[in-house]
Amino acid sequence: MENRNIKVQYKLYAPMGEEKKIEMIEETRPDMPFHFISGMGMVLEALENKLYPLQEGETFKITLSEEEAYGPFIPEGVQEVPVEAFFIEGKLDTEHIYEGAVVPLMNADGERFNGTIAEIKEKVVVVDLNHPLAGENLHFVGKVLNLRDVTEGELKALHHRGCGGGCGGCKGSCEDCGSECNCN
Repeated sequence: MENRNIKVQYKLYAPMGEEKKIEMIEETRPDMPFHFISGMGMVLEALENKLYPLQEGETFKITLSEEEAYGPFIPEGVQEVPVEAFFIEGKLDTEHIYEGAVVPLMNADGERFNGTIAEIKEKVVVVDLNHPLAGENLHFVGKVLNLRDVTEGELKALHHRGCGGGCGGCKGSCEDCGSECNCN
């Protein structure tokens, strides 16, 4: 798959709430489209594969199954964490820790990920580590606004950003991608 610069406007619908009623959960506008470069892992692979063959100006209705989107809901992904893990100065950090809050977490290996606070109990906080849309089919309705080949400069900029943007000690150039940075 060749890299392409793709801009789309869309509405995203998914089942929400206990009744699993299909609702619009996200919308882009023509003046603020969703923009990505194909083949760079920026978009759900199945969505990218369905958008890639479309032409500029073409409308689309794309449904992704839960497997194609964020996978099934995994009950083991809901964990009880001792409430003390969320204490600051001996108290629960209620400014950041409340039901529905998405919080950054880190495991023992230093890997970062997000979790959603599902419930706060007296001794534990229930954290859902599943993606908020896990277990759901996603429905995209939209239009391809712009489609063009990617320039060499855009690819270099993306690769450069992926290797630390030049600020990770490269002192003005990145040996991995050969780019120059102006961070210094």
